Amino acid sequence: MHVYMLLTIVWTLRAVGGFSSGKVQNSCNTMEPQHKTTGQTSQAPFSISVHPTTFRKGDVIAVTLQAGPNPFKGFLLQARRVGQTKPLGTFTVRKSDAQLLNCSGLNNSAVSHTSASLKTSVTALWTAPVTGNLGNITFSATFVQTEKVYWTQVKSSVVIYNAKPLQNTSTTAPSLITISSNGCGASKVCLSQPDNCNPATSSSCYFMSVVMSSNSSDLHMEISGPSDGYVSIGFSYDLFMGNDDIYICIYNQGQVQVQRAHSTGMKTPDIIAQNISDISVSYVNGVISCSFTSHDPISFYRSSTPTTSSYLFYAYGPVSGGLIQHHKDKFTRKGRVQLTPSVTGTVDDPRPAKAHGSLMLIAWMTTGSLGMIIARYLKRATKGRGYWNRDLWFLAHVGLLSLSYILTIIAFILIFANAGDWFDNPHSVLGCLVMILTFFQPIVAIFRCQPSHKWRYIFNWIHALNGLTIKGLAVGAIFTGLQLVDTSPNQWLPKVMGGFVGWEALFFLLFDFYAQWSKNIGPEVYEDISSLVPLEVILLILFFLGNITFLITLLCGIGLS
Repeated sequence: MHVYMLLTIVWTLRAVGGFSSGKVQNSCNTMEPQHKTTGQTSQAPFSISVHPTTFRKGDVIAVTLQAGPNPFKGFLLQARRVGQTKPLGTFTVRKSDAQLLNCSGLNNSAVSHTSASLKTSVTALWTAPVTGNLGNITFSATFVQTEKVYWTQVKSSVVIYNAKPLQNTSTTAPSLITISSNGCGASKVCLSQPDNCNPATSSSCYFMSVVMSSNSSDLHMEISGPSDGYVSIGFSYDLFMGNDDIYICIYNQGQVQVQRAHSTGMKTPDIIAQNISDISVSYVNGVISCSFTSHDPISFYRSSTPTTSSYLFYAYGPVSGGLIQHHKDKFTRKGRVQLTPSVTGTVDDPRPAKAHGSLMLIAWMTTGSLGMIIARYLKRATKGRGYWNRDLWFLAHVGLLSLSYILTIIAFILIFANAGDWFDNPHSVLGCLVMILTFFQPIVAIFRCQPSHKWRYIFNWIHALNGLTIKGLAVGAIFTGLQLVDTSPNQWLPKVMGGFVGWEALFFLLFDFYAQWSKNIGPEVYEDISSLVPLEVILLILFFLGNITFLITLLCGIGLS
């Protein structure tokens, strides 16, 4: 008796576990969940949305199961031709809340749940067959709310089959479209790698162009590049991937398709609805080419307000199972682009940004660094030397730091007058903090108390700490700024800046070591050693020569970027 009860419990748990795991191939034909009860006959509180609403052979459609007021626990999804019961096409899934099933002998022809967890939305991608006689389809689903409450045969709207093929070519046929760099900078905004290459004459040219229609906000885009997977362009709020509006030309199962997607960071973008027309595509000699017009406004998904100002990204990579994979490479246009019907002069002028970066480098790599070193380590070496009742070290310190502050103010005004957006990246934030602290530094110095005053040490600490903070923030701003302007594949400008930081740290340590050593040997010995040329001056000259070398290298890099 006990054995019988135990077997009954085990069998019951197995059945329940099997249903909750979504392994429901036995339900493929009827789509009944076999819960020993009948489904609901009322209107289902769930829905199925599809994007796009038409398809051709080999096209990919995003299918979303959406909950209503209450979530669902289980589901079964299939695509079927209107009036038929046999599943059609194949699915792919990207998240762990869904899995693929084989129904009617067709691999990956259905999607089901993986657990009984509550779900409000599940998305799968359906790929249409590339052969056979196709027709209009609907997506059918079963939604399970509880064990005894479920709805079957919940259908999407009819998805229309368009038998007319896209303009597409094989690898040996001549291209049906020609994409060219003619008009770049005048009638259209372009981005390419190598720079200024022409896809009409070079098969190794990665290229995109975009132009706004003269009588509407429609955007006509061209994308081309050598790839056997996909090429894509993105419109981004900033220079970091995520929350971007993306258009993809994907080569899948012998056809080129155009998709629109939303990027949410370091994962596969979500395919979304698109409203495009005038599509022309080709795949010739390993080069994917697409030309189309989008009627959708650019959206960064941070607000509902459309925009025509953005950064441009280009990425390309492989395709697996109809899904784009992580890009092999990407590149971007550093300046924000303002898209208007006439794009002449609307692309960001790089000269103010280059002048801004050059002035900041001079201010905080050269004049600022020298002024700080002289104030900290050259007091003894310049003792008794000066003009206008001021020590030489003090005059040099004030002069060099004043020049640094002036250059910082000019650099800030330059970028402030020409930048379209603020606080959209770390460089902007760091630069604003540098400007604020720089503004207060000389004001505090002007109102300092006398050296003999009992509170003088408070000023000394505040002045030194604020200067050190400005220096640290300025170095961080320079690093992030160089990352923005460096268009080289290996990002060598930040590496050179890293070399300078190491060089400067080395000399600060040498100065510190010598300062401590000279204190220990006594003033008489120090005067004898410094009778000719003080060692501090020699170190300062060596530091200056290395400093100038690093500075010139970075200035040349900015000029070439």
